[in-house]
Amino acid sequence: MQRQSSNGNGNGRSSGSPAQAEVPARRRADDRGVLVLIGGACDPAGEAFGRFVELARGREGGRIVGLTTASMDPVGSARHWLEAFSGAGAAQVQMPVVDSRDRAQDARVAGLVRDADGIFLGGGDQVHLVTTLGGSRVGRALAEAYARGAVICGTSAGAAALTETIMAGGEPDEYGKMQDLHLGPGFGLLGFRAVIDTHFTQRRRLQRLFMVIARNADLMGLGIDEDTAMVVSGHRGEVVGKGSVTFVDGRGVRYDNADRCDAGAALTLSYLRVGIVGAGYTLDLRERELEVILQNRREACDPTILRSDEAPPERDPSSPDRRRAPASELAESAEPAEQADAVEAVTADDSDEG
Repeated sequence: MQRQSSNGNGNGRSSGSPAQAEVPARRRADDRGVLVLIGGACDPAGEAFGRFVELARGREGGRIVGLTTASMDPVGSARHWLEAFSGAGAAQVQMPVVDSRDRAQDARVAGLVRDADGIFLGGGDQVHLVTTLGGSRVGRALAEAYARGAVICGTSAGAAALTETIMAGGEPDEYGKMQDLHLGPGFGLLGFRAVIDTHFTQRRRLQRLFMVIARNADLMGLGIDEDTAMVVSGHRGEVVGKGSVTFVDGRGVRYDNADRCDAGAALTLSYLRVGIVGAGYTLDLRERELEVILQNRREACDPTILRSDEAPPERDPSSPDRRRAPASELAESAEPAEQADAVEAVTADDSDEG
């Protein structure tokens, strides 16, 4: 695997390099777009899928458009998801079949996507999805809808395709043959140098994500479990659903042998940073840290200052000063016969201090 290579396919479904996806300009702080990134195998009655329906106002008549382009059976997949949305209470759902580059240029489909309140990307092959939609009218409409404030949800391959860089392959296929690990361009809606792996715990993909980060240490790996979502608004991602999200940060790595792994060497890493975010917790994607830790740090930076309610009373000038005088002053004020004893006493007192 080459670092950040856009060549290769991952599963051989499409020849040649995937088209460069349209990456929208940096979003303004007041943009309202939200990403719901599901790790696959989501329950239509579960919290992860339900959060997308809620944010897209599906139960209140919000317009949802679904694309099953990533699937090997886009028509059958569209029928499945129409039933799932109906069961979740969303009535205004349309599933245009975009199974070719030619159909991805359809102005009518692009208009549906551009005007939708929520857009859903089903699972399958993320490389095929980006190759088919990237740079097309439908692909540009997806980016425009997000910039306008639409809610974009992807599950499995649909989630993996939403980052600037996507990954695929790097594990055995159904015949047991190891696939080449592919890195290439995605739709670019999720920045922060993130790359997403899905079905994470269930398919034991931690080693694959480690390999990607070892070769590209500036990337942040996000491994999302099945029926689990990271809901991203701005630079914060809240985890909802049954599982968790694993994040991998390689910026602090001091040693790796990733370049020798192609020759059969076992991966060796030192100082790789790994964390797990469970449901109910939020990850700051910009800082690559849990929000609860950052909040504690902000609170710790605020100094604690205790003040008295009133100033201390002023001392009466006529009252004797009760502070102990220096030894030299005591010795001078004492009678000659008492000077030695006074100096000796003061010296003894001073020796007890500390």
